[in-house]
Amino acid sequence: MHNKTAQALSAIQRLAGKAIGDFALLRPDDRVLVALSGGKDSWTLLEVLVQLQKKAPICYQLQPAIVDPGFGGFDHAALRQSVEQRYNLPLHIIATEHANVIREHLRPGSACCAFCARLRRGALYGAADTLGCNVLALGHHRDDALETLLLNQFYSGSLSAMSASLLADNGRHRVIRPLIYVPEALIQRWISSSGLVTQSCNCPQEALIDQKRQAMKTLLDQLEQDIPQVRNSLLNALANVQPRHLLDRKLWPAPSQTGDIETATGAQ
Repeated sequence: MHNKTAQALSAIQRLAGKAIGDFALLRPDDRVLVALSGGKDSWTLLEVLVQLQKKAPICYQLQPAIVDPGFGGFDHAALRQSVEQRYNLPLHIIATEHANVIREHLRPGSACCAFCARLRRGALYGAADTLGCNVLALGHHRDDALETLLLNQFYSGSLSAMSASLLADNGRHRVIRPLIYVPEALIQRWISSSGLVTQSCNCPQEALIDQKRQAMKTLLDQLEQDIPQVRNSLLNALANVQPRHLLDRKLWPAPSQTGDIETATGAQ
């Protein structure tokens, strides 16, 4: 492996290992469904989990799986060959009719990203049940989390991003994001010389996808010119929440029966 490639992968593994340790993402006897898309992030996720598995103090199993949304032109054979030859793992392909569902139900003028993501997540949960997996691993990285933080603030009026680990709504699967500390630039540096070939799902709206997210990426790039550590600072902010300085009344104590305003609001 080229020295720079090895250095990038080592840095990614170190950050992923920290996230796994900080949030107990992997536990003894976990069977992990690794969501592969064919893109740079999911390839990196699979590589890291395979490499860490070799030296982990616990035993866990990996099962890569990919959702075919049905847009056509999806190269199953190439993906399967890459996974089997490089990792000696079988690739589970989840065939769906998501393309038809999206065409039938998507509102005119709307991008299909969020809708498609919900459909894809449901398919992955179903595959996890079928394959006996209790954990679903996703390839979201640091920049995904920060862009989501800004999107939610600017467009949804909520203070939320992406968690490293959460229990799925179905109560049966843990969803983990081992790359949550990893900068996208580091992933790009590794994938460009990894020998892996990336491919997309051939979505017909690919050129229009995630324009709002791209705007957040551009905004962060612009801020970084004046504040070089802005991305790291925002990531640290997600781990340094101070509820009493926010306005969510669910986080505040109930109003005092005595009418003491300072006591009721927690003012100091």
